[in-house]
Amino acid sequence: MFSVEEGSSGGDGGSEMDDEITGDGSTSSLSRWVFDEKNDYDEDYDDDDDGYDERQHGDVDSDEEDDNVEQRLIRTSPAVDSFDVDALEIPGAQKNDIEDSSLGRKLVLALQTLGVVFGDIGTSPLYTFSVMFNRSPINDKEDVIGALSLVIYTLLLLPLVKYVFFVLWANDDGEGGTFALYSLICRHANVSLIPNQLPSDARISGFGLKVPSPELERSLIIKEKLEASMVLKKLLLILVLAGTAMVIADAVVTPAMSVMSAIGGLKVGVGAIKQDQVLVISVSFLVILFSVQKYGASKLGLALGPALLLWFFCLAGIGIYNLAKYDSSVFRAFNPAHIYFFFKRNSVNAWYALGGCVLCATGSEAMFADLSYFSVHSIQLTFTLLVLPCLLLGYLGQAAYLSENFSHAENAFFSSVPSFIFWPVFLISNIAALIASRAMTTATFTCIKQSIALGCFPRLKIIHTSKKFIGQIYIPVLNWFLLVVCLIVICSISNIFMIGNAYGIAELGIMMTTTILVTLIMLLIWQTNIIVVCLFAIVALGVELMFFSSVLSSVADGSWIILVFAAIMFFIMYVWNYGSKLKYETEVQKKLPMDLLRELGSNLGTIRAPGIGLLYNELAKGVPAIFGHFLTTLPAIHSMVIFVCIKYVPVPSVPQSERFLFRRVCPRSYHLFRCVARYGYKDVRKENHQAFEQILIESLEKFIRKEAQERSLESDGDNNTDSEDDTTLSRVLIAPNGSVYSLGVPLLAEHLETYMRPSEKRSSMDFGAGPSNETPALDAEQSLEKELSFIHKAKESGVVYLLGHGDIRATKDSWFLKKLVINYMYAFLRKNSRRGITNLSVPHSHLMQVGMTYMV
Repeated sequence: MFSVEEGSSGGDGGSEMDDEITGDGSTSSLSRWVFDEKNDYDEDYDDDDDGYDERQHGDVDSDEEDDNVEQRLIRTSPAVDSFDVDALEIPGAQKNDIEDSSLGRKLVLALQTLGVVFGDIGTSPLYTFSVMFNRSPINDKEDVIGALSLVIYTLLLLPLVKYVFFVLWANDDGEGGTFALYSLICRHANVSLIPNQLPSDARISGFGLKVPSPELERSLIIKEKLEASMVLKKLLLILVLAGTAMVIADAVVTPAMSVMSAIGGLKVGVGAIKQDQVLVISVSFLVILFSVQKYGASKLGLALGPALLLWFFCLAGIGIYNLAKYDSSVFRAFNPAHIYFFFKRNSVNAWYALGGCVLCATGSEAMFADLSYFSVHSIQLTFTLLVLPCLLLGYLGQAAYLSENFSHAENAFFSSVPSFIFWPVFLISNIAALIASRAMTTATFTCIKQSIALGCFPRLKIIHTSKKFIGQIYIPVLNWFLLVVCLIVICSISNIFMIGNAYGIAELGIMMTTTILVTLIMLLIWQTNIIVVCLFAIVALGVELMFFSSVLSSVADGSWIILVFAAIMFFIMYVWNYGSKLKYETEVQKKLPMDLLRELGSNLGTIRAPGIGLLYNELAKGVPAIFGHFLTTLPAIHSMVIFVCIKYVPVPSVPQSERFLFRRVCPRSYHLFRCVARYGYKDVRKENHQAFEQILIESLEKFIRKEAQERSLESDGDNNTDSEDDTTLSRVLIAPNGSVYSLGVPLLAEHLETYMRPSEKRSSMDFGAGPSNETPALDAEQSLEKELSFIHKAKESGVVYLLGHGDIRATKDSWFLKKLVINYMYAFLRKNSRRGITNLSVPHSHLMQVGMTYMV
């Protein structure tokens, strides 16, 4: 039977007259918990043939209006979300092999994580104590013990408890980072500001919803409040963009801090070395570092992992040596009371020292942001069994040395290295610093790719550096941009202590963003006990705010430059998101009415030339206005037109079997279809255009065959029905936010006709759904073969890509600020961003472009 599917009456409108069908036939064979909506009518069914009327045009900015609808949870029978097609017939289904790896593979991954993930936090002993004691000079041995106690419990609270025990589990199907958290929230609540969601998106296999639990009611209340408040939606987006801006800023300051602190060891080994010489050497190292970034995380991680493993062994070995030689009593620092004594003795200076203490936890976010490169277990295993013990031994050894050498605090690490191994350790530390500098760079690549997919960053060229793991990427433009900004930072702030303060600002900005988003996920998705949620939020956010107040107190020393850079990146992302949202809303409002197409007739008021036209546009629903521009501009239009929308959904990956969503537009004689090609934010879009065309046409044929089969079954069911109460149509209403409503409506044609306008009745007749009773099977078969033959002939005549570039400009009566943002800033970003069609490598002879400008 057909299932008529419609969206909620809120942000995205209902479905089209035609059923949403994945061309490759994904089906849901599992029963699921849904909301049963007790409602005596269906607002959205009274639409035109394309499913969107003028009433819905105004719903773009509105919130959902179903607050008065009573809902109750029921378990439905297995829902047929689309027509069945064997998914195995479609090659190229992607698979993440990380979690299913063997033990040997996991050990290799654990080694690679050293070279990619833990370089940042692994090199923190190079500068943590130096920055701390620059802010709070050592007066006696107890100050060293107090500072060490601060470092120990910062490592235990932030990297271990917060990230390893909590945050790593908030991954989005193996994806980590700020935008992965935002995507996870968007999948469970309709909080995205760009209204391009479709009801069918909620049926992608990655959209798993939780079954009822004691905390479900609280989760639903939070969900409703988020969806009903535009202010909360914007605040959530601003928080995510601010966190992403801090990630990019961190990718600038991490290489500067790591490399300069490592090269600074020359001043200990060679007394004649000056700071200017350290700066020149650091610049050279940074240029080399960013030049090899293109070789990818997998290659460099496996090559540099052993080097960083040697570095961690050096940390532990030097720590044990200093503990044995100088003062093993520093183990007293595991008593947290020494933190209280440290603040009691030093008061304000101790508070300033917090800005240096947080540097011991730098790189914690990299464990989560680089999750797409590796697995949760490999990161947890490596940090708990290797990284953390070596770090603790390294800090204990430095503290033991400083307890008898107060004057060496300016360069604590290299001063504590035994003279007979100084140069080997110096060499290893510089290699480790270069590796550490890559940690946030790789995390930034991942974060930017996610933000591009979710419409919050201009499109850039993305290179996938691994054939096995689709999450390992390289972004050339961003890589060189980060190098230029990094060189500007170290040339303008050559003091490592001021760079350390900027480092702390960037790290804490990311950490606080992650804490807030994970807390929301605990409440909304995990449905965690409220006591656990409160403890997590209060402890994590309280500690981070305390650190943040310390680093902000020294912002005037020069670290303000990183705040300015982060603000610029935030502005770029906000302008892009605002412009994209405004453009999409305008295209929805300007889309062609179906009455106009019906008036033009099956020839669309022009000549239909043999061939297939793939009209690319960003509109996920409705006929784009740019199609009317093609009709009036071109002397002819193709005999078959498919409106193709490349659409990213808030899941990491869409299986190939669920990639294409087809709909028929207008009666069959028009030969108009819509195809929504759905991708997750970590999916690879690198198909050759011939392969893309082949898969698309095959999927279209399967759609048409299944459509004919279902209509035949429906026709047989109608003929065998004795009572209208015996057969009902299971109608499933699935909102774009994942809410599912299950209703029962009579299947008989006369009851369906009561919901349809006369024009819709005529259209449904044109589809040939009701052949004569004498030879229904023969007519249906002939109609099917005729349409398939038409598709084959059109394919043989050639496929042309029709690109509609819709631009927006502010109207003359708009505010000056809006004109500035839309006409200049957004226009500049759009002009210099990468076109979505580029990934298909379409020859220019197959391209046809038409531009259109909307006034907003």
